[in-house]
Amino acid sequence: MADEQNSMIVHFGMMPQRPDYLGHQSWEAGIMEFVVMVDCWVRWHRCGMAGLVLATLVCGASGQMSPVKNESPNHDFIGPIQQKRIDPLPLFPPKDNPFARSAVGVIQLGPWTSVQVNVDGAGANIVGDAANEPSLAIDPIDPSRMVVGWRQFDSIASNFRQAGRAYSHDGGVTWTAPSPIEAGIFRSDPVLDVLSDGTFLYYSLTVDNPNPGDFLCQAFRSTDGGVTFGPGVQAFGGDKAWVAVDRTTSIGNGHIYATWQSFFNCCGFNTFTRSVDGGLSFETPVFIPLGPTFGTTDVGPDGEVYVAGVLNAGAFDTSSIVFAKSSNARDAGVTPSFELSAVVEMGGTLRLSSGSGPNPAGLLGQVQIVTDHSNAVTRGNVYMLASLDPDGPDPADMMFVRSEDGGLTWSSPVVVNDDPAGSNNWQWFGAISVGPNGRIDTVWNDTRASGQFNVSELYYAYSFDAGLTWSQNMPISPPFDSLLGFPNQNKLGDYYDIISDEAGASIIYAATFNGEQDVYFLRVGDCDGNGVHDGLQIQNGDADINQNLIPDVCEAGVIPVLSGGSLLWMAGLLIVAGTLILNQRRASIHSDVVP
Repeated sequence: MADEQNSMIVHFGMMPQRPDYLGHQSWEAGIMEFVVMVDCWVRWHRCGMAGLVLATLVCGASGQMSPVKNESPNHDFIGPIQQKRIDPLPLFPPKDNPFARSAVGVIQLGPWTSVQVNVDGAGANIVGDAANEPSLAIDPIDPSRMVVGWRQFDSIASNFRQAGRAYSHDGGVTWTAPSPIEAGIFRSDPVLDVLSDGTFLYYSLTVDNPNPGDFLCQAFRSTDGGVTFGPGVQAFGGDKAWVAVDRTTSIGNGHIYATWQSFFNCCGFNTFTRSVDGGLSFETPVFIPLGPTFGTTDVGPDGEVYVAGVLNAGAFDTSSIVFAKSSNARDAGVTPSFELSAVVEMGGTLRLSSGSGPNPAGLLGQVQIVTDHSNAVTRGNVYMLASLDPDGPDPADMMFVRSEDGGLTWSSPVVVNDDPAGSNNWQWFGAISVGPNGRIDTVWNDTRASGQFNVSELYYAYSFDAGLTWSQNMPISPPFDSLLGFPNQNKLGDYYDIISDEAGASIIYAATFNGEQDVYFLRVGDCDGNGVHDGLQIQNGDADINQNLIPDVCEAGVIPVLSGGSLLWMAGLLIVAGTLILNQRRASIHSDVVP
């Protein structure tokens, strides 16, 4: 399906469309549209023809209060050009209604437990709001301290979103979600990271003024584990931003690097900024060769900076996956430059929104780039992962490539998903991370079990050999319908996040298990919490009788198959126990015979 190019349409203004009140919208949608229409009517009558033109633009930007499934107008993403619309702040959000509550979501699949993160002050679910596009950061000093950010929609009748946040100080078992950062201010596209000293960073898109295109980012810092955040720092930026913190022992330790796309931003094609003081200030942006767009950023083990995305320099080409590398960005005394950039063959095209598929008005994931910081022979390897549309009938596969020489050369692409080629399944929202031991973890949404483009499960796979081979793919969540719970915007966001450790991985993702969009935290890879990855446990002899890569000790109802050593130990124990029972019975018989 790679030859099917998506329509590229620019919508400058549209007259409001009638909401579908009989479908999934509430009475609040009608009230909000009425408010907008009254405003448009007043503008017309006060200002004559000029007011009518302005009213048309305003209503076109804000008047459609109800999403229409499988259509893209008035949504974030329309081909390579985006039309940003900001609805008014909801008048009567469900969070203010004490009766709009339900039990918090705790979702179980086998040994894997997903815990809802976007909760109210009492830890309950808010019925009628939405949360998506989550990002996760973990304190490197105390990994039990975690912070999550997401796009918080206080009402699904409005696309007005804020900087949702939550923190956990018990390793993700429980979560506390205070009010959004600077509540009442439009914010989007959250990306979180953390400095070596445990200072959390929340990088967030906002608007400078109501005019279309005036988008920039601000950075917020927390020194108390995410409980509070200080005032925002102007950090340039734009739409589809990403941020990475240098936690290496290089001279760049503490540097913060941010990238974004050239559409809807502060500074044209200058899309890279740096902070050399831990996020207290940010430098004037510079140009990145090939203009990586819709991608991510990472810092290598020696402080080198990598950026990935699709080509957006001279031409916008989603079939050209690119990367760029800077070795001098770690040096605070020089202006950052990128000495290496190239197009990388990844075996497909980054599929954009076409008004259909599992995420109609959003991306199917961003081009991910990560590096290996282990002390193994794979240290310094660079990996890229993306949900791409390959040649043939499959709409989206998880494609992976590897560089062992700092980006000079790249491997041939590898398909991570193990469903049959040509099965027409969607693998989307791929995320990747590398553990301190060099193990690669990846997660994505997958429609293979349902055969329906809108019903996905979260899947997990890992590699112990730098991506040469991959484990059997494993579902780690129940199915959910990605078309439910749209917050007047037909998308589930644009990405998920994952962070690997020695034994497993921490995942933050959005799903609709209760019929609305919520954010969930999930630990995977170490089902019994013994500090050893399940794959290694099984390699070392632990039983996995049903061969699903979950040790039998973690699965109720599975009869364990013992190793040879365990059998000998068990046999010895049975002999001792049998001898004790036999001696006890002999003693009992003897006592019955002797008077």
